[in-house]
Amino acid sequence: MFVVKWFVVVLLMVALAAIAVGQAGMLKGRAPTNLGVREGRLLPPSTTPNSVSSQAVLYADHTMRAYASVEPYRLKGTGPATIARIKGIVEDMGGEVVKSEPDYLYVQFTTPVMKFVDDAEFWFNPAAGVVEVRSASRLGSKDFGVNRGRVETIRRRLAAL
Repeated sequence: MFVVKWFVVVLLMVALAAIAVGQAGMLKGRAPTNLGVREGRLLPPSTTPNSVSSQAVLYADHTMRAYASVEPYRLKGTGPATIARIKGIVEDMGGEVVKSEPDYLYVQFTTPVMKFVDDAEFWFNPAAGVVEVRSASRLGSKDFGVNRGRVETIRRRLAAL
C-alpha cells in the first residue's frame, strides 16, 4: 500500500512540475520564421503527425501527405471576405492574430494549461478559388488530432455563416 501511495505522490509532483513549466512559457517553442506563401504554396506539412495542410497533395514524396491532408475552405463571398470571416472565427476561438492581410491570415493558438502553441495559416488561392489552410504544432511529434479538429471546427463555423 505504501508503494502505491508513494507512486501517486510522485506522479502528482511530476504533473504539477510539467504544468509549472508550461505556465512559465517553456513549452511554447519558437515561432517559425518561414511561414507565408511562396510560389503559390504554404509550407509542407510536418514530417510527424502534428499538422494538417490543404496543400499536402502537392508534396508527392512527403511521408505524412496522406495523414496531413485536409480540404481547402470554400469561399463565402470573395477571397478577402472569406479571410475576414475566418479571422472573426479564430478570434472567437481564442486565436491570436499575428498577421492579417486581405488574402492571408496567420494565427497562433495556445493551449490553456501547458501553453503549447500551434501556428495556423489561411491563404486565399485565387487560381483555385479556395482558401488554403495549414496548421501545425511547434513542439512534439503528435498533436492527437488537435490541429485537424480545429481546422474542421473553423470549416463548420464558416459554412454556418
